[in-house]
Amino acid sequence: MSRVGCRRSSAAGEIALREKSQAGTMAYVEIVTVVLMSLFRARWKARMAMEPRSTADGATALPIARFEQVHTIDLDQVRSAVGSAFCPHTLEPIGTDGASPVRFHSATAGTVGLHYLDYGTGMCIRPSDLDDFYLIQIPLSGVAEITWGSETFESTPAVASILQPGGSVTMQWHPGNRQLIVRLDRQSMERQLQEALGAPLREPLRFDPHMELDRPGIQSWRGMLTLLRAEMENGGSLPTEPIVMKEFERLLLSQLIVAQPHNYTEVLQRPVPVAPRTIRRAVEILEHHADELLTVEDVASATGISVRALQDGFKKYYGTTPMGCLREVRMKAVRTWLLDADPSTTTVSDAATRCGFLHLGRFSVQYREKFGESPSETLRR
Repeated sequence: MSRVGCRRSSAAGEIALREKSQAGTMAYVEIVTVVLMSLFRARWKARMAMEPRSTADGATALPIARFEQVHTIDLDQVRSAVGSAFCPHTLEPIGTDGASPVRFHSATAGTVGLHYLDYGTGMCIRPSDLDDFYLIQIPLSGVAEITWGSETFESTPAVASILQPGGSVTMQWHPGNRQLIVRLDRQSMERQLQEALGAPLREPLRFDPHMELDRPGIQSWRGMLTLLRAEMENGGSLPTEPIVMKEFERLLLSQLIVAQPHNYTEVLQRPVPVAPRTIRRAVEILEHHADELLTVEDVASATGISVRALQDGFKKYYGTTPMGCLREVRMKAVRTWLLDADPSTTTVSDAATRCGFLHLGRFSVQYREKFGESPSETLRR
């Protein structure tokens, strides 16, 4: 594997982020959101409503209707189409109203998926684990009962729900419940959070599953979502311009991280000390030479400080050890390698060894703990 493959994104960019307080990062996101919205103000005012709009002939314009996938009473066909967009799941009709046509619309821009789903009748849904994505379900009408682990709550047009990796969920969509659903890539989300933190994640990102839609920060996030929806519905250029869409996606994820409570919210809101230049230099060395057989002594020597000072600096400013940081860099490199590799010509052992993991059993355990799946499962994707 090339050295580039074992590096994270721009070291200079990450160091700049580390030098901001977390509160400053949050304020920056809010400011950029306002700037972006002002650039689209005329289009924004014309397309602001999240609810379905009426057409010239009085019919209801459904969300992203030009991307209809199914409109049928065949539940097997529905299960297949929805499962392809999200994950395998079970469907069980509720009540005695009889079969009703199901509508499912699905569009993707970058790694963001936008979907509209109306089962037409009551439905009990049991998804399998969402191992590589987050799903934000926004009711446009009606009520859904969400059971997340041991907690049950009602999701309405005032309260969205967030399904996420690492939890069991059962949902009962009552008759009349129509939802706009946002699919967000887990790896992109975690990468965005790491940039905001300026440090590797020590545990998976877990959002509060309740999303209060009237909160100011969430309203700003919904505003961005409305813009994306309008662009999709009207053939706008935003979803088809890779560079623009990439930046829009980063802002969409950042705004969600700032606005919706999660297990890193307190850390983000707490100012952090800036790491000295020598410790930042050590991080750069680890990132640029992750595919080499580095030791703590090597890094300490290269930065001109003692091993003890290096270890103390990493513990104080990044909450980890130099080798722990190196392991994080290498682990992400392995995942990238496995996702891009051909399973017929590459093995997990090849990828692990190339990135410095020599004990395959230990590596496999650590990989599953971090990504929620085995390396071989990633390779088979």
